[in-house]
Amino acid sequence: MQSDEAKVLLGFPPHSYPSTSQVKAAYRKKVWETHPDRFPNYEKAQAESKFKLISEAYTFLLNSGGSGQGSKTASYSRVVRSGVPRSPGGRRNLALTSVPYFLIVLGAFTLGGSTAARAYRKQRESCPSYNPFLP
Repeated sequence: MQSDEAKVLLGFPPHSYPSTSQVKAAYRKKVWETHPDRFPNYEKAQAESKFKLISEAYTFLLNSGGSGQGSKTASYSRVVRSGVPRSPGGRRNLALTSVPYFLIVLGAFTLGGSTAARAYRKQRESCPSYNPFLP
């Protein structure tokens, strides 16, 4: 795919130099317009081919940086966020997030233990054992 073709597919003038954010915005707009799931069954094949062309143009422009020179390797610019959001002080937020879990676990053990003790007492009262070695 040529650079000019890719730019025209995404809605840019052929000899322009769009930034990465402009390419992403144009791609999102075109994908929304041409996604195959938005069309009836008899138009899905045509929409799917257009969708694939737009996706190819997007990857070409991202890899080449809009300069027209395709790069040999893909560069990943996506940031992966996981875990607990950190405060400016570093990992101090970790203690704040573990407190509710600790309270939930403590409550479960407390309620479970009291329920079990109550059930044991009730059973012992209803069926007293004459064996001195049983509680």
